[in-house]
Amino acid sequence: QVQLAESGGGSVQAGGSLRLSCVASGYTRSTSCMGWFRLAPGKEREGVASIYRSGGNTYYSDSVKGRFTISQDNANNTLFLQMNSLAPEDTAMYYCAAFEGCTGLLWFGRNYWGQGTQVTVSS
Repeated sequence: QVQLAESGGGSVQAGGSLRLSCVASGYTRSTSCMGWFRLAPGKEREGVASIYRSGGNTYYSDSVKGRFTISQDNANNTLFLQMNSLAPEDTAMYYCAAFEGCTGLLWFGRNYWGQGTQVTVSS
């Protein structure tokens, strides 16, 4: 089992920045890939970024590429999402997740999810 806990959400004005964190605990070695997802009212869940735990290769959705940066601190089992140039359409609940595996933005296998952290961007 892997437990995930997100933090760092909040309310910002358009153009602002936020940094989300996700602390993982438990049997993290069972997962090779981490990702950030978001869910906005009336929309489908969107995977916005992924990172390989080993090697650190990163992938982004077109909607956030160039504005968001996913990173990790493996020593402290912490995942980050630096979000810059935020826009109202970025408003959503953001979740981190750990997966058995992934290929770019396609995740597969056993998966674990955090409770989410709300990001609200006002115009």
